[in-house]
Amino acid sequence: MDSQGGRYLNQKAVCSALGAARLCQLVLGCAVVAMVVHSAGYSGSYGVFCMAVWCLCFAMTALIFFLDATHLYGCLPVSWSNLTVAFAALATLMYVTASVVYPLYFVRSECPYAGCDVRDFRIAVAACSIAATLAYGAEVVLSRARPGQTAVGYMATFSGVLKVVQAFVACVIFGAVANGSEFTRYPATICCVAVYALCFALTTLVVLAMVCGRTAVVRCMPFDRCVVVYTLMAVLLYLSASVAWTVFCFDNKYGSPWRPSSCPRGKCPWDSKVVVTVFSFVNLALYSTDLIYSQRMHFVSSRVPARPRV
Repeated sequence: MDSQGGRYLNQKAVCSALGAARLCQLVLGCAVVAMVVHSAGYSGSYGVFCMAVWCLCFAMTALIFFLDATHLYGCLPVSWSNLTVAFAALATLMYVTASVVYPLYFVRSECPYAGCDVRDFRIAVAACSIAATLAYGAEVVLSRARPGQTAVGYMATFSGVLKVVQAFVACVIFGAVANGSEFTRYPATICCVAVYALCFALTTLVVLAMVCGRTAVVRCMPFDRCVVVYTLMAVLLYLSASVAWTVFCFDNKYGSPWRPSSCPRGKCPWDSKVVVTVFSFVNLALYSTDLIYSQRMHFVSSRVPARPRV
């Protein structure tokens, strides 16, 4: 007990639905990493990516759980509620990707040369990864503001979660662009990549401003209005980029609407162009949904107001 009668440890960090979700994340994340290191194994760039996702999410979850249980998050110059929700949403998306990539490249019905134990461990890794995905998704649902409820932070709202998804989808687009998409062939496709980069940078700045509690950086208008204006701009930019990319990649005058038969699997520029096109329209839909929702949403900044001088 401290001098004011409070408890040193936060019991709600364990004895609550949110605490239970984080404990499940820790247990499942530890199980995944242990099984991969013990017998399941990984190799190549896809295996390294999956292992990096699991290790990073486990480390961050352990840090968040420790800071929440000890009340030490109050020493950090961040909005704790915004930080935890943003990380949970990002971890959910990263775990979804790893849960799809790992079974796709490492799980086979027949036993590998190392024996059936390796196959069984890989199946268990995939199952635990999917379960951890649900645990992180549960944290997002438990932390998200309900309709009619005053939000503790912007990231707890539907619009805040969408910002994380938009940034993640942009990273998928960048990965496809870098994987031999031949975007430098035409100035129009270069402009499309510039649009993706600009929107990603601004979305990241919005998330960082909320997490760090620096929503007063824009003095000419309220921050929520600034976010809506930016979202409208992103919708217009993504609309133009999505149409331009599709035309300059799949029109007969500039490209091919059909996949070339001689194109190697996994290293085909046409495949990368398709991925960019699909996720470009996905982000367009996300920004449009965000714009519609933002018109009805009001949030309370989690930045602590300055105390009046005596």
